[in-house]
Amino acid sequence: MKTKTKYIFVTGGVISGVGKGIMAASIGAILKAKGLKVSMQKCDPYFNVDAGLLNPREHGECYVTHDGAETDLDLGHYERFLDVEMTGDSIWTSGKLYKRMIDDERAGKFGGKTVQLVPHVTGLVQQTFIENAKHFDSDVHIVEIGGTVGDLEGSHFIEAIREFPSKVGRENCLFVHVCYVPWLSTSEEFKTKPAQNSLRDLREFGIIPDMVVARMDVDKVIKAPHVAKKLATFCGVAEDAVVLMPDAKSVYEVPLNAVKGGVLAPLERFIDHGDPDMTEWEKLVKSIEAKPKKTVKIGLVAKYIDNTDTYLSVTEALKAAAWKNGVGLDTVWINAEEASVRDFEQVDGILVPGGFGVRGVEGKVAAAEYCLKNNKPYLGICLGLQTAVIAAARIGGLDGANSEEFDAPEGKNVVYIMEGQKGKESTGGTMRLGDYPAKLTKGSKIAEIYGSEKVVERHRHRYEVNQKFMKQINAGGLTVSGLSPDGKLVEFVEGTECDYFVATQAHPEFRSRPYRAHPLFDGLIKAASK
Repeated sequence: MKTKTKYIFVTGGVISGVGKGIMAASIGAILKAKGLKVSMQKCDPYFNVDAGLLNPREHGECYVTHDGAETDLDLGHYERFLDVEMTGDSIWTSGKLYKRMIDDERAGKFGGKTVQLVPHVTGLVQQTFIENAKHFDSDVHIVEIGGTVGDLEGSHFIEAIREFPSKVGRENCLFVHVCYVPWLSTSEEFKTKPAQNSLRDLREFGIIPDMVVARMDVDKVIKAPHVAKKLATFCGVAEDAVVLMPDAKSVYEVPLNAVKGGVLAPLERFIDHGDPDMTEWEKLVKSIEAKPKKTVKIGLVAKYIDNTDTYLSVTEALKAAAWKNGVGLDTVWINAEEASVRDFEQVDGILVPGGFGVRGVEGKVAAAEYCLKNNKPYLGICLGLQTAVIAAARIGGLDGANSEEFDAPEGKNVVYIMEGQKGKESTGGTMRLGDYPAKLTKGSKIAEIYGSEKVVERHRHRYEVNQKFMKQINAGGLTVSGLSPDGKLVEFVEGTECDYFVATQAHPEFRSRPYRAHPLFDGLIKAASK
C-alpha cells in the first residue's frame, strides 16, 4: 500500500502520566510549524466505550469534540497545541473498538470467519489510523498509545502498530518512546534502568524506537550528559535520537524545550521539510513568563477541588485570558460544599463550571446570588448558568426554586429536563452533545462580547431553563440574551444591572486556545481586573 502520509506512534513506559500526550502534541506543533498538515489520535486501553460515564475525580475532565464525542482530556491538549478540531474518531478505546467488532460480527460482516485478535482487531486499529489521516488529509498523523508498554490491556494496540509498517512502509513510520529517568538523591545520580526495562518491553513486542524521550528532573538535568549515551548504548537507538526533557513550568514550553533538546534530528531524518517557525510559541512563552504588574483572583466554585484536571480546559482558558490581558492569575479553589460569603468577598471574580449531581450545588447557587446582588464579575458555564437561574428565581420571589435534577417540585422547577432526555439520566452518549448554534439578542452584553449575533459553541447537558418562569427570573436580575435558533432553549443569560454577569449553557472552554483567549473568559478577566 502506497501512502503520502507519514505516521508517528508515541508510546510510554516506567510510569503512567509520563507526558506522552503533551510530547505527542508538541511534536505535532513542531511539525505544523514546519508547514506540514498534522492530525492526531489516541488509542486508550480502558474498556469504557467513551469518557462520558468516567468519574472525573479519577480520570479528569470529559472533553467534548465539535461532533459530540465525549473523550479523554488529551484531545484537549491536541486541539490547544495544534488548533485543529478533533473528532469522535480521534480516540479509540478498547471498549469502543470491541463494541464495533462485536456489532460487525453479529451483523454477519465477517462472513462466518473466526474473529480473532490478529488479524481482525489489530486490522481494525490500523484502519482507524488510515481513516483519520484521510479525513484530515494530513501529511503526518500522530497516534498516542495510552497506558504503559507491557500493560496486558493495551497489547492489541502495540501489536497493531508493530504490524502497521508492513502496510505503509517502515520509512513512513516513526516510533517515539517516552520514559522516565528518576534522580536518586541519596547517591545523587540518574538511574536509567527503569527506562531500559521499558524499552526492553517494547523490543519484546518487536518495536525498536526511532526516538527516545527521557523525562527528567528540571533541577538535575545539568548533571545528565551521560544519560543519552547510556540509553543509546543499551537500547539500540542513535545518541542524537535520545531527547532529554526536563520538567517545564508550563506545558506550552515543551515544544520549545523539545527543539532545544534535539528533537529535530530524528524528525528531519523521518520527514525533511525545513526549519520550524517557532515564533508563535516563543511569543506565547514570553507572555507566560512576563512579570505582571497586577494579579487578579478568580474564585472557581467547584466540588472536585482535589483533582484540578477535572476542570483542565476551564483553568487553561482562564490562563489564556490572563496572558492576553497581561495580568497574573491567582485561581482560588472554593469548595462548593463549604462556600461562604467570606470566600466570595476575597476574590475579584467568580467562575462556576459545569457539573452533575446535587453535591455542592447550593454553594454554586450562593455564588451566583452573591454576584447578582453585589455586582461581582461572574461567568457561569453549563451548570453555572442553571445555578444562576435558580438564584435569580429565588431573588425574584420564587422560594425553593430549583432544578428537576435536584428534585425540584412542580411549580418550582425553573430548570427541567429537556424533551427526549427523560429516562436517559444514567446512559452514556445521550445528552445534547457537540456544536450547536445560538442567536444572540441585538444590543446585549453577550452580543457585544462576541462581536456577533450568531455563535456556535460546544454543549454537554440534558437539563434546560424552564421559560415558564421568566417573570421570576427577570425579577431576580437576569435577562435571557441568547436562544437556540428555534427559541426553545436558553443558551445565554446576563445580569441586567451587573457590569459583567454572564452565563452560558455551553462549554466555551473547549474553544479556547493558549494564544487566542475565548471572549467570555477574556471578558471575565477584564472585568475582574477593574
